[in-house]
Amino acid sequence: MNKETFAAQFQEKLLTTFSKRPDEATNKEAFQAIALLVKKEVNSNWQKTKQVHLSNDEKQMYYFSMEFLLGRLLETNLLNHGWYDVCCETLHDYNFEPSEVFSEEADAGLGNGGLGRLAACFLDSLASLNLPGHGIGIRYKYGLFQQKMVNGYQVELPDYWLKDDYMWETKRSEKAIEVRFGGEVNPTYVDQKLTFDHVEFERVLAVPYDVPVVGYGTDNVNTLRLWSAESTTNPFHFNSVHGKDYYHYLDYKRSVEKISEFLYPDDSSYEGKLLRLKQQYFLVSAGVQSILNQFKKTEQPISELPEKISIQINDTHPTLVIPELMRLLMDEEGLGWDQAWDLTTKTVAYTNHTTLSEALEKWPEQMVKELLPRHYMIIEEINERFCQGIWFDHPELREQIADMAIISYGQIHMAHLAMVGSYSINGVAKLHTDILKERVMKPFHTLFPDRFNNKTNGITHRRWLLHANPELANLLNETIGKNWIHEPKELINLLKYVADPSVQAELARVKRKNKRHLASYINQHYGILVDEDSIFDVHIKRLHGYKRQLLNVFHILHLYHLCRENPSLNCTPRTFIFGAKAAPSYHFAKHVIKLITTVATKINNDPLIKDKLKVVFLENYNVSLAEKIIPAADVSEQISTASKEASGTGNMKLMMNGALTIGTQDGANVEIGAAVGADNIYTFGLSAEEVFEYQATNKYRARDYYNSDQRLRTVIDQLVNQSFTQDDVEFKDIYYSLLFNNDEYFVLRDFDSYVEAQQLIDQTYRDQASWLKKSATNIAHSGKFSSDHTIMEYANDIWKISQSHYSKS
Repeated sequence: MNKETFAAQFQEKLLTTFSKRPDEATNKEAFQAIALLVKKEVNSNWQKTKQVHLSNDEKQMYYFSMEFLLGRLLETNLLNHGWYDVCCETLHDYNFEPSEVFSEEADAGLGNGGLGRLAACFLDSLASLNLPGHGIGIRYKYGLFQQKMVNGYQVELPDYWLKDDYMWETKRSEKAIEVRFGGEVNPTYVDQKLTFDHVEFERVLAVPYDVPVVGYGTDNVNTLRLWSAESTTNPFHFNSVHGKDYYHYLDYKRSVEKISEFLYPDDSSYEGKLLRLKQQYFLVSAGVQSILNQFKKTEQPISELPEKISIQINDTHPTLVIPELMRLLMDEEGLGWDQAWDLTTKTVAYTNHTTLSEALEKWPEQMVKELLPRHYMIIEEINERFCQGIWFDHPELREQIADMAIISYGQIHMAHLAMVGSYSINGVAKLHTDILKERVMKPFHTLFPDRFNNKTNGITHRRWLLHANPELANLLNETIGKNWIHEPKELINLLKYVADPSVQAELARVKRKNKRHLASYINQHYGILVDEDSIFDVHIKRLHGYKRQLLNVFHILHLYHLCRENPSLNCTPRTFIFGAKAAPSYHFAKHVIKLITTVATKINNDPLIKDKLKVVFLENYNVSLAEKIIPAADVSEQISTASKEASGTGNMKLMMNGALTIGTQDGANVEIGAAVGADNIYTFGLSAEEVFEYQATNKYRARDYYNSDQRLRTVIDQLVNQSFTQDDVEFKDIYYSLLFNNDEYFVLRDFDSYVEAQQLIDQTYRDQASWLKKSATNIAHSGKFSSDHTIMEYANDIWKISQSHYSKS
């Protein structure tokens, strides 16, 4: 579409929708008008895509995830459809600032961290590669929470992301699904066949809202289906059927609304756990029923299900897919156990995202039995058959049955259920998969060696480079051509130019411009002046003990002490930038946030430090904020305790934008290091094997490091000696976690190695030619970590789905 046509349609849309000319319209009205224009075109291609899948009888993949961290969609949809430039030019012609118009779109509150962003990147790649793959999630009314900083503390507020209409969704009321909770199951024989009559259950209506997922440079449009929980009856019907009064109906209605209200409700109480379990089953039941309904419309025999459908469960949250599919195949379709189990275990695949035992979900047996009585019966039967199979067929594993059982010690182990009921079990980085096979899930790997495989995570280069960093994208286009946009591995061609002075000069110009934009944002929103020539050292990820934001803070305090002791110290100025949310009930993490903000206040207001050090905590970290930070980053903090981070994707986004990684030998850091070479990454700290050795022998003594390292002792003592606050108990939990609970994540053990790596960064940055060469080398190798590559591996190795043929736009 040329600019004249776009401008005419923009004017018409403003007139017909808001009765306004462009010079009268607000930024929000301009945004909505453009979104409606794009959506009209998208909807046409969306319908054509569905017809292509139907007419070609293609196998479909459905990706079940509790999170889809989409970010804003207007810019990426414009970019993918080829309208971005004409849109920006039109807005400029009408005296709109495009960035202000685009910022009128709220970030969809559908996710939290890497799990959700990975799911969003995967959807982008599936659509762009013309693969028939769709998302299944929950339409959270408020998402996780909006983070506000009050006196340095995290305060959680509702994220009203749906206060305006979400422009991209289409409600499909006619496709609503009934989901049932509680009640009783009565086994009865009908015509000499055992049947299960579910009675006295609570009905919840799952209403789907479909969001189009637009591919880049193609007419292919896939679907993200989000389910919203609604009550099924009006008050009068409720009263007549259930014999309850109006106020009981209101209680029921409120309990239903909670199901799709918040992402990850606080599960520190029984009620919170129960709500999480309801959420997970709600997602699973609505999704699986919808898939089977669609499959049955093809009039193919149910025995063909695995040939036409693949279901990927993203972590353990959607594991109830397995007993729900069994229930539907047996109770609704009339299959026997053996056939239903055969179809289920050929349809469902499982991605594991963690080695942390506390993150491998377990549910109280009694809770599942009461909330999902039929599913409990099915899980119990799966467990019984599985344990008997081990006993009779694998006597070498008999002693491990209790540890492998799906139900044990009053708990239902969802990861065990996922592994038993899936045909594929994949980790998300080579190291992570090796740890699963050799340690965390070793007996299951012994039992199912062919099911385990690795699929290293990836990111969509279209959002995180082409969209987020257009200046760098233009530099790449001029240097190596545009093929990298469709074939991200073509970025490797930049290696020819990493030492070219003219390319380095342009790379430095782009980085400085991005840093200037971020510095301006920080000054405008926080009143902090940062030196755009300083090293922008970035630590942006979920706040958790194993991600070790605490180690970063300790290094900052160490530098602070050095600068105060020697005001003439020759060090490269640093700006330390944090972005993170802590789970509302994770009190340790919230104390770390308070420590970061307290240290920031102290350093930023110390006249002796001047511009040598600045610390900035950016509140309410989300996708849109990440798009501002990542292009400006010089240093990428990936400092998790080795063996704890499954993969990481922030490391990939930052390297793709030219930041150099300082990281442990953990997750995908290992593969990034192998790709770029040891000279182009700053690796420090314990290896995964060394961590396991410490844990096995109990030889680690945190106090030994505290006693022997004056730097550490000075920093740690400040937590409780009123250096930061008159209240000497403000950070006592952090202090005790290190010295009395023996530093679970080896912060003190890795401190010295971390400081050395940071000193090397300081020295290298002073030689800008060397630094820029390393930066360009990271960009060149980043194409390996495109989600396009990852998705093609999933498609070929696990899902067995094929690319459709679409014309290029």
